[in-house]
This record gives sequence, C-alpha cells and structure tokens, in this order.
Amino acid sequence: MRTDDFTFELPEELIAQHPTPERGQSRLMVMDRKKGRYEHRMVQDLPSIIEPGTLMVFNNSRVRRARVAGISEESGAEVEFLLVRRLDEFSWQAMAKRSKRRKPGSRYRFHDVIAEVVSLEDGEAGTDGTLCLRFERSIDDAWLDIHGHVPLPPYIKRDDSDEDSERYQTVYAKEHGSAAAPTAGLHFTEELLAAFEKAGIETAFLTLHVGIGTFLPVRSEKVEDHHMHEESYSINDETAARIEKAKAEGRKILAVGTTSVRTLEAAWEGDRLRKGDGSTSIFIYPGYTFKAVDALFTNFHTPQSTLLMLVSAFAGRDFTLECYNAAVRERYRFFSYGDACLIL
Repeated sequence: MRTDDFTFELPEELIAQHPTPERGQSRLMVMDRKKGRYEHRMVQDLPSIIEPGTLMVFNNSRVRRARVAGISEESGAEVEFLLVRRLDEFSWQAMAKRSKRRKPGSRYRFHDVIAEVVSLEDGEAGTDGTLCLRFERSIDDAWLDIHGHVPLPPYIKRDDSDEDSERYQTVYAKEHGSAAAPTAGLHFTEELLAAFEKAGIETAFLTLHVGIGTFLPVRSEKVEDHHMHEESYSINDETAARIEKAKAEGRKILAVGTTSVRTLEAAWEGDRLRKGDGSTSIFIYPGYTFKAVDALFTNFHTPQSTLLMLVSAFAGRDFTLECYNAAVRERYRFFSYGDACLIL
C-alpha cells in the first residue's frame, strides 16, 4: 500500500488559521460508511444524530505550553524547540527545525535555565527529527505555563495568542502531558456535554498524551514501512467498566478523536479493556479489523498522514477520499481548528 494513495488536493485557504468565533459552531459531515452516503450538518446537531445508549469516549489529556525558544550560547541565534515528552527529571525529548544542526554539547539558554543537547549514549534521541535536551535543573508545567507558548501546528501560519490558550484546549482537559491538542475534542462545550446526557448518550474519559506518534509525518513510500512512536495512555477502572458494560449490552462505542481510537484498540483484549497505565505504538491503516470502536468523531486530517490512514481504515479509503473531496467542494475548514466529521 503506497503512502500517496492517501492524497487529496486541498486549497491553502481552507486550512483553518483560527477557531470559530464560538466553540461548538463548526460544520459537521455525517458519513454513513455502510450506505456510502454523507450529509451536511452542524456539530451542535450531534445530540439528535447519535443513537441513545451510545457511549462516547473522550481523551482528557491537557496540552502543555510546550513550545519554547532558546538562545544558542555559541551563535546567539534564537532556536525554537517543541518539548514532546519528559524522559526523566531533567531531560526532555524535543523537536527543532534543522535538528541535525543541534549537535551534542550545544547549549541553549531558556530564560532562567540552560539546557544542553546530549548524545544518544547520554539520553534519548533519534533520526526522526527528535533530540534530547537536558536541563540544568528540573522544569515543570508551572514553568512552561510562564515561559512556554501554545504548540500550534506548523500549518497555522501565525504566532499563538491569548485566544489559543483557551481554544487549543478541550473544556474537559485534565491530565497534563500532550505536545499537541486532541483536536476532535475542541468542538465540545459544557452545554453540548450536558445535552448528550439529556439525550441518553453516555460519556467516559481516558487519557492519551499526544506526541510524535500522532503527528510525525509518514516519509516512507510504503505505508507498511512507517514506524509509529510510543505514546503513553491511562484508563481508569470506571471508564473500563463503562466500556465493557456497553459492549456487553450491544451498545455503540463512539470514539472522539483518533487518539481515543488508538487507545481503545490497543487496550482491548477479548471482551475486556486493559486498565491502568500503558503505552502504544499501534498503527491503524486499511486492512485493520476494529475490535472496540463502532463509530468515530474526528476532524479532517492532513494528506498522507497516519490520521487519514486510520480514518480510511474505519470508513474505507475510497469513501473517505470521496467525502474529503466533497468537503473541499463545500468549503469546509480543515485540520486542527477546522470542521468535523462523524463516521457511523
């Protein structure tokens, strides 16, 4: 299977650069994968579309202000880093533009602390654009809240703003740890969550911290040659019990976002969900048989991405690309701050 089998033409002006004026006011494409049909609705229509008794599963990971600028002690140049994952008390897996230039021993000042790029032998690094930054003292989420920036994706061509501090975070975000937002959840308001309960639609929450496994591009010509990086997740007893009960009763599990899908599919064993902390590098692409998930709510994803491949595995590649091309014709907004689709 070729990576370029998952390509579609997208005019640049359809890439959403800002969220909608109000959360929850996005357009919604409802995709019926069994009938091969789609219709145009609004996200606020979801309580009347989703079948009562359905269990919606959300990812409650909270986005860190993980984008930080360091000044090179050697050249004085400013270099921007994305802190992807904490490796130990002092070290972080990070990404930077032209990462190969950031040689081991290079030192950068980040406000009141200095960090050094360390070698593969001293820490974790890779050939995929990641490196290891070791800080002279521990930095935490409180430090990042002061000195860091919202990690907007590179296709948003502007600096982050105060608006992004609120809107690039779900209303139910709880567990710090993501280097990018689980963006399907950005559409939901407290009022919409209450409307689900009133309509007899259940909700449950798990945690997967978004890292490079989710957003690293596919560079191999063949899909099967792509390697997914591990991301950590956690499923508590209450969520596991709710999901197991819904499955046993024949009720639908609706995953909100691809991160929820990957967590559920990685943790499902027979007729039970593995509880507690874990990690997954599961890569879902066409040919995969879904075990836990019956329906999917997600955004429109970038061409040739693992996210589009996951959606294609769920809805079928041809039908997915048909719907994406229809979304382009209808001027839907794409990617993180864009519109959404519900796949039934």
